Amino acid sequence: MSDPYGDTDLVALYDVDNPVGVDHDYYRALAETLNARRIIDLGCGTGLLTRALARPGRSVTGIDPSRTMIDWARRQPRAQEVSWIEGDASSIPVTGDVDLVLCTGNTIMHLSGEDLTAALRQIIRGLRPGGVVSFECRNPAAREWERWARETTIGARDTSLGRVTEWIEVIDLTGERVTFDAHNVLPTGEDRVYTSILHFRDADAYQSALHDSGFEDIDVDGGWTGDAATTTSSLLVFRARRP
Repeated sequence: MSDPYGDTDLVALYDVDNPVGVDHDYYRALAETLNARRIIDLGCGTGLLTRALARPGRSVTGIDPSRTMIDWARRQPRAQEVSWIEGDASSIPVTGDVDLVLCTGNTIMHLSGEDLTAALRQIIRGLRPGGVVSFECRNPAAREWERWARETTIGARDTSLGRVTEWIEVIDLTGERVTFDAHNVLPTGEDRVYTSILHFRDADAYQSALHDSGFEDIDVDGGWTGDAATTTSSLLVFRARRP
């Protein structure tokens, strides 16, 4: 996975841009429904949700390839209640006793086809029989990338760094792979540009990948409230179970 937040100045803005919302509510409720005692948050970022999942009697591990993100997470309140790992899906321990693996914030979309296959196979080896994986992604049917241009996304705001002007723009579109630049113009005039790649796969592609990796009971919703997935759904939410 690429690290668009590998900047120690900008990582502080991540939780501002990605606050607690219905996605966190969904994953916390899922953990409660499963009575999950061992949880892994893959691609945990700054660990905002990861720390919220921690509680007595529950083991929570946050994994992220960004050293900047993990270092930030380790300095936050309640960080000592979580085990933090700098790494990717290959860092998931093959213990076969994990109740729930989460991959939130559209993190799954950073994975290429080969990486997705490898990640799902590592996840299923870490889960206990009956354990669940859950993640969400943007629905390619909404063609969201078509609105990612300077003129449609530019904005300015006051931050801890001063007034920052930001926008995103697509620089390459190849099949399902969308490459885009995120611009962050600081008060000094410096433009810190970070390139990210997202893979826009449809529900069938993810369901096939899950099935081929050995998962069953594969469900997909068109949002956080259990609505049916349709071509107008902007978001797809997946759950699958290890047999």
